[in-house]
Amino acid sequence: MLKWYKQSSKKALTYFKNHPEYNALVHALGGVAVGILITGPLIYPHPIRWALLIGGLSILGHLYTLTQKK
Repeated sequence: MLKWYKQSSKKALTYFKNHPEYNALVHALGGVAVGILITGPLIYPHPIRWALLIGGLSILGHLYTLTQKK
């Protein structure tokens, strides 16, 4: 398990390093999702749904890096 994690981490970091715009987008989506969760009552009517949707996009963006070939 640890070997898989190290390989995946290295692959993702390399991809993010070579694609700074994509890196910024994925991490900005994650930040927006956390911000919505924190300020949930202000984002009416469905803050949890929006946070899960945007957070899911951020997670999918991270998983996408693992599928890329060199």
